[in-house]
Amino acid sequence: MSTFTGFSQEAFDVFTIDGLDARMEKIISVIRPSFEQLGQHFAPSLSALTGEEMFTHIAKHARRTVNPPKDTWVAFAADKRGYKKHPHFQIGLWGTHLFVWYAVIYESPFKEQIAERLETEIDQIMQLIPNDFHWSPDHMQPASTPQAELGKDGVLALIKRLKQVKKAELLCGLTIPCDDSILADGERLLKKLDETMAILARLYNMGKTGIHV
Repeated sequence: MSTFTGFSQEAFDVFTIDGLDARMEKIISVIRPSFEQLGQHFAPSLSALTGEEMFTHIAKHARRTVNPPKDTWVAFAADKRGYKKHPHFQIGLWGTHLFVWYAVIYESPFKEQIAERLETEIDQIMQLIPNDFHWSPDHMQPASTPQAELGKDGVLALIKRLKQVKKAELLCGLTIPCDDSILADGERLLKKLDETMAILARLYNMGKTGIHV
């Protein structure tokens, strides 16, 4: 892959642009080339980490007709046709931060099975996931909570909610504020993303056992 240069402040400023067409134009020209580079890097590395062939899915925001997207992302899943029904990985941007997620979102028919697996592994999960990683119950919202704040009971509550509530979601990973200098240093950022994905792939593997797609 060509040299990954990270994300400049211009990438985050895209989300201040008014109008769907104008914002999409900048998402495509400023952000998407970086996502394509990340796809070339992480599709093979995540395939190796999970033992499943991973495919890259860059958000197209094709269904939008009026409202410009507030965030954008590249996802990785073991399905060439789509990622939403599967446990998957995301790297993306809100105007305020970069996020790296292991994600099980509401479209997934495997939510209950994944939640049950994760529930039985809660002690291992608490050892695996660093305290500065974040958890979120909703991929449509920018807010998330550090594991240090949630504790074991809080993480377990999110996992149980995934099993019991139809629209519930579960995301775990890293968020990096848009003013952090690492974001514009492609080499440092890629190393951080690699380290993060190595951890999240282990969480993915814990949750997928016994799931037949």
